[in-house]
Amino acid sequence: MPPSPARLINTAWQRVAKNARRLRRAGTADRNAFYRSRPVRPDTVLYESFAGNGMLCNPEAIFRRLLHDPDFRRLTHIWALDDAAAEAAFAAEFRHHPRVRMVKRESGAYWKALSTSQYLVNNATFPPQFGKRPGQVYLNTWHGTPLKHMGFDMPDGAYESANTLRNFLSADYLLAANDFMAEGMYEDAYRLHNVYPGRIITEGYPRIDRQFLSPGEDVRTRDALRAHGLEPGDLPIVLYAPTWRGTSFSDPADDLDALAAQTAALQAALGAGIRVFLKTHQVVHGLAAQRPDLQRLLVPNTIPTNVLLGAAAGLVTDYSSIFFDYLATGRPIVFLTPDAEDYNDNRGTYFPADELPGPVIADATEAGIALRALMEGREELVPGYADWKARFTGYDDGDSASRVVDIVFRGRTDGYRVRAARTDGRKRLLIFLGGMKSNGITTSVLNLLNAIDHQRYDVTALMPLVRKRTLRENQRHVHPAVRQVFRIGGMNGSKVAQLRRKADDWRGTAPHPHEDTRHADLWNDEWTRVLGDAQFDWLADFSGYSPFWSNLLLRSPDMPRAIWLHNEMAADRRRTVDGKQRFFRSLGLVFSLYHSYDKLVSVSPLLTELNRAELEEYAPADRFVTVRNLPNVERVARGRAVPVLDLWNDVEGDEDEEIEPPAWAAQLADPARTEKWFVTVGRLSPEKNQARLLRAFAKVHAQRPDTRLLIVGGGPLSGDLEALISELGLTDAAFLGGEQSNPFAIMAAADCFVLSSRYEGQPMVLLEAALCDLPIVSTSFASVRDALPNDTIHAVAQSDEALRDGMLAYLDGQVDASHLDIPSYVREVLGELDAVIHGAAAAPPAARAEDAARTDPIGAAAD
Repeated sequence: MPPSPARLINTAWQRVAKNARRLRRAGTADRNAFYRSRPVRPDTVLYESFAGNGMLCNPEAIFRRLLHDPDFRRLTHIWALDDAAAEAAFAAEFRHHPRVRMVKRESGAYWKALSTSQYLVNNATFPPQFGKRPGQVYLNTWHGTPLKHMGFDMPDGAYESANTLRNFLSADYLLAANDFMAEGMYEDAYRLHNVYPGRIITEGYPRIDRQFLSPGEDVRTRDALRAHGLEPGDLPIVLYAPTWRGTSFSDPADDLDALAAQTAALQAALGAGIRVFLKTHQVVHGLAAQRPDLQRLLVPNTIPTNVLLGAAAGLVTDYSSIFFDYLATGRPIVFLTPDAEDYNDNRGTYFPADELPGPVIADATEAGIALRALMEGREELVPGYADWKARFTGYDDGDSASRVVDIVFRGRTDGYRVRAARTDGRKRLLIFLGGMKSNGITTSVLNLLNAIDHQRYDVTALMPLVRKRTLRENQRHVHPAVRQVFRIGGMNGSKVAQLRRKADDWRGTAPHPHEDTRHADLWNDEWTRVLGDAQFDWLADFSGYSPFWSNLLLRSPDMPRAIWLHNEMAADRRRTVDGKQRFFRSLGLVFSLYHSYDKLVSVSPLLTELNRAELEEYAPADRFVTVRNLPNVERVARGRAVPVLDLWNDVEGDEDEEIEPPAWAAQLADPARTEKWFVTVGRLSPEKNQARLLRAFAKVHAQRPDTRLLIVGGGPLSGDLEALISELGLTDAAFLGGEQSNPFAIMAAADCFVLSSRYEGQPMVLLEAALCDLPIVSTSFASVRDALPNDTIHAVAQSDEALRDGMLAYLDGQVDASHLDIPSYVREVLGELDAVIHGAAAAPPAARAEDAARTDPIGAAAD
């Protein structure tokens, strides 16, 4: 039945809307690209705080210090705002100021200011599209000493902190209130040690200067509260300032209900002679402001928090860093933590509750009673309060902003606490992991990161910001010692320039740098956007299949570079999938980059010889080297120890629902079985040739009905193989096991491993089969003879008959089990890696220029 007219009209409108969105994005990209092509404007400062929530925090304190300093009358000040109340307050104060103006965050004016201002000051992060330009100076002040875990210390912290780390690596200066923040947060939690080339300033926090109230400041603060409908009178003020829990962001109303009840309980316990006001975290302020029961208690963003702290006689908080600032006042603090155990399990804190500089109480009423006793002097401050004050606010004397201005805007460093990030002498490696798909490349690189000596090497993993569940799960298996950096967002530059770049790639006519620098500018800009000014000693493209990433890595500062060749690459380029050579063009572009890499690393010695011979037109012979793959020994050992039937007990589902294992699993796990089970594990794709395996097995099964075959894996050929099983009459003897997170339990329960591939690199699965002590039968792809360090694989020709004979040879007792001497093998492979890292001396600049002129490598992959 043809589609109805209404459906046709709706489809047409959807297409129009989609194209309109594309045009808007293209227009925005071209506009921003134009701004990024404009000169950086000297003596212009852009400030942003909490993604535009107001003139707040350290940026506001630095701004006011500069604004009133006669030495800086030349400066133009621009504030990025995205809050109506903040914009109104700004207009009321600065509408007629000749050197101060505001821009709407994310507007065209914002991107112009962000692209062209000489100085950038932020207490959080600029958007993913931001990339610092030459001539810009970026000061990131952050927004507090952390109590709760930050950066890589958080659960899934590498992923959650991706844009924060990117901003830090781009910053010229990072501001720390104290030594703990400099060392514990910047250098350790965000892993900036060794790779961050900027300077860390430890001179106290400019915002805390506001707590040292000038004459009349208290009166002005109370007047500001009254102007927003809050009535402090002349009573002592208590500020309740909880942090955002971070676990219910999708449903923050639950938090607001709790905040309202807790604030009311605090007020009741403190009594009518004290006024309680609520200061929420920035992420919930807008929602809290919509609640009628909170409006008369909620402090507006337009009043600086530290001004309020200076006026407050007491503070109630939980895990918020605000209490570190308040220590400078020497006044009492109470910690209201009704969810302490849950919070610690889900987020964690750097200091245990019993060490905090105030009572830690779960009930709001009891917290109010405790604070009142402290305020009235009936109870003493906790014994450790003075030590906390000295440790965390020891540099806060009311003049921090002046010192920061001296360092950043005057360039004065003598006598100030400003330093480079610490280094420990380890060689700094940057390794692109690939797209984190569940394949051999991902398994190989994860295993390498597990085995590498992290005492010798500081390793950074580079990868795209993946969102698919299976890819995220693979990313979570990156070794915890590895710093993870993600590419977020897309390239800057106009759509015209991007289309020109891609068109040149498609035609194979990418211009040389000396003929046209536009492409090179795009790539260099992208390197800086993704990795900032981070410094490394050696880098590797471990994937080796993406021209986009291979090209991006070549835009790094000059250092030795290696690229991995996981297969017989010339054959891989000709591989046909669904009748198409899908990799012919993209791998051709990757091949054209080989001249610019110092080492081309194949994963077996025989593969090295093949690639050296078949790719000789792309790189000199002496650049082809070998680093074999490593298995994950611990994972295989854990996996093989699991009973096969237990694999289905771990499947997520209804707790009351019993998941029935498939019939083949019960047969395989039967301790009394007499059948011989062949098993293979791998993606169901043409190069693995499981169809040949099924045909060969059909001939084996005809002679030996007591045999079974299990094919573990998923992929595009699943339906074809299922049909072939039926066609061959093997429905009771050959089975598709699907993808398994733990194939090792199945492998260990089987009798013989068989591989039917047309070609391979060094298959990880053969190493894993050896770890499971299985006999191995395999077709003779080019590198099969050195797939294992000992020649125990029973290799046969690439035919159905030869594979049949190999399987029959096992059944006749002619194929011994394979084993792997793990300590010896790991030492050898890590020695191969060390030789590549330390032996790949950087080519002289002239040689690199010659390589670059030979071919301007431009990636064809979508960015």
